Amino acid sequence: MTARRSWWKLALGVIFTALMLFPVYWMVNVSLTRTQDLRLSPPHIFPVNPTLEGFEAVIRQQLPNLGTSLLIGLGCVVLTVVIAAPAAYAIALLNLRGGRTLNFILLVAQMIPGVVMAMGFYAIYVRAGLLNSVWGLILADSTIAVPFGVLLFTAFMSGLPRELLQAAKVDGANAWRTFVSIVLPMSRNSVLTVSLFAFLWAWSDFIFASTLARNSELRPVTLGIYAYIGNNTTQWNAIMATAVVASIPAAILLVVAQRYVAAGVTAGAVKD
Repeated sequence: MTARRSWWKLALGVIFTALMLFPVYWMVNVSLTRTQDLRLSPPHIFPVNPTLEGFEAVIRQQLPNLGTSLLIGLGCVVLTVVIAAPAAYAIALLNLRGGRTLNFILLVAQMIPGVVMAMGFYAIYVRAGLLNSVWGLILADSTIAVPFGVLLFTAFMSGLPRELLQAAKVDGANAWRTFVSIVLPMSRNSVLTVSLFAFLWAWSDFIFASTLARNSELRPVTLGIYAYIGNNTTQWNAIMATAVVASIPAAILLVVAQRYVAAGVTAGAVKD
């Protein structure tokens, strides 16, 4: 009976995994399909006469966009950690007045639709001269990542032993020295988790990019993909090839950092 139940669980797991991964497979399949075969009905389940013309278009047209997305992602990571970590330290360990209210406000801020925020940023950027700039996108993407980072850092730092902080204070360390020398190194998993999510948010952003940088010379890869969609023709193999290439860095980061992400997300959930 136990073996039969295990078999059904395995079968259901394989079926659900295949269903979830099928869009990924179809993306790869279309990226290897010739242009003249894209409108066949029914379509080929497997790439017949595979071609690399989609990937050639990526190398020829999308490399600058990939570099721009990388710059925006790294900038978003730096700005998010620089703002979120000290803010969480003040809320969690320095008895900041109104800390709970601030946490609630940050939680509510994450519920604001991105389209609404993009319209507000557009009005501000027109006057500030940040429209169609990489720095404007870094700032906009950080507004999504910073609230998440503050909440995650706060949850972790609230569980740090107070004895360590008291010992540092006895040794003459001020609040900033304690943060840099003790709290931040101990928050390594949370730093990696926040950095990963901030990078992925910036890497995959389309709403801010299409609203704030549509006419920029330096466009992220999401706008590069959108450029393949036209009124009369759509280069689906180039779109899917770009999506495949753009998915590789995110997949590598998730695989490499999954152990730290699991520890960082669950940090502060259980206290001794």
